[in-house]
Amino acid sequence: MRRIFTLVAAAVVLAGTGLSAIAGGHLSSEKSIVKNAAEAENLTTLVAAVQAAGLVEALEGEGPLTVFAPTDEAFAKLPAGTVEDLLKPENKDKLVAILTYHVVPGKFMASDLAGQKLSAATLEGSEVAIDASSGVKVDEATVVAADIEASNGVIHVIDTVIIPGS
Repeated sequence: MRRIFTLVAAAVVLAGTGLSAIAGGHLSSEKSIVKNAAEAENLTTLVAAVQAAGLVEALEGEGPLTVFAPTDEAFAKLPAGTVEDLLKPENKDKLVAILTYHVVPGKFMASDLAGQKLSAATLEGSEVAIDASSGVKVDEATVVAADIEASNGVIHVIDTVIIPGS
């Protein structure tokens, strides 16, 4: 019984942070992942990157998908000039690899992950480490907003851009 309470409490804490970490917009479970991200004021760099990579259609598809969405502040932590370089057409393959590393097939809510340490296959093809034993970490990123439902999956907002192979 105590374990169930702990799992439920962790899910409530994570879900409660969801909308407060996403500034602005009218988020809705009726909208796709991309449309919800476009509504959020602090996911503009991610949306621009998804557009530059040609991934809008894939992320608006049927799904379900779980997206670990870095905030604008997460992208700002990258070395100076990194985002601008990634957005250049000649770096599209690298940008696609990074962005698809943030996407896991299936819909995984915070309550599905609570208390676990696991890895999950990403659309990029690598495994991402998920540690939900105390809060939720995805590789070295911390989930700052969880369980933002979309018509084709769920968004978990993270504070760091995760890079395959790092």
